[in-house]
Amino acid sequence: MTEQLPEIAQLQQLFSAHSPALVLTGAGISTDSGIPAYRDDDGQWIHSKPVQATDFYNKEHIRKRYWLRSMLGWSRIQSAKPNKTHHTLAQFEQNKLIQCIITQNVDNLHQRADSQHVVDLHGNLQSVICLQCHAQLPRQEVQTRLQAVNSHIDLHGATIGPDGDAVAPNLDTLLASFNVIDCPGCGGTLKPDVVFFGENVPATRVNYCMDQLEQSSMLLCIGTSLTVFSGFRFCRAARQQGIPIVIINKGKTRADNLADCIVNASCATALGQLHDLL
Repeated sequence: MTEQLPEIAQLQQLFSAHSPALVLTGAGISTDSGIPAYRDDDGQWIHSKPVQATDFYNKEHIRKRYWLRSMLGWSRIQSAKPNKTHHTLAQFEQNKLIQCIITQNVDNLHQRADSQHVVDLHGNLQSVICLQCHAQLPRQEVQTRLQAVNSHIDLHGATIGPDGDAVAPNLDTLLASFNVIDCPGCGGTLKPDVVFFGENVPATRVNYCMDQLEQSSMLLCIGTSLTVFSGFRFCRAARQQGIPIVIINKGKTRADNLADCIVNASCATALGQLHDLL
């Protein structure tokens, strides 16, 4: 049996006194589902840095590389299952302990765990958009078309990375013969409907999240280093509003100096113990 974390009693008290909470989740909650995080416990990159928005928009070879790696990694993302943390948060929502979940992840696992009030802060890999006509396509439809025009490429043996990325030993060789597909309606450039690094989260989405924060009594950050400002901004706003901030994360975060309670432990362990007490 895992020894009870010393901070759990304080966390229980905060939840009891300050529900419902707004929850902000990051990559750390999905690692138990087999989806790697970008950073280690110290916030340092452990995988190659993600594609930058300007490069994707302006460089054809970057788009080609992105879609090849995405094609190789999609099946692993599509087959990933929600883990204990996702299911516990869904149950907290059902019990009115959570106001809303804002996730920085794009893996759709909160929705698969039956959480009802989820904001995909950075978008969702389930959808693809055309940059010209703005049509939206299901990602699985795009995968079927990619595989049809790249049937010579073996999808097995790739190493999964964050956000559906994947790497194969012979990636450069595969790139030479990889075929990118275009929008079936207008022939325009396709892009996953997610916010790339270097892009801004749409203002309407940020404003909605801030409204949810104002309706909440506490901010709970789980599995995120809060390095990226798009998530960190909610910690600053919570501090300005005077509501408690709780961080559950393995390793340091950008908002440690703002937090009322820090639980340096795995998400599953901390939430599991909290669930038992509540």
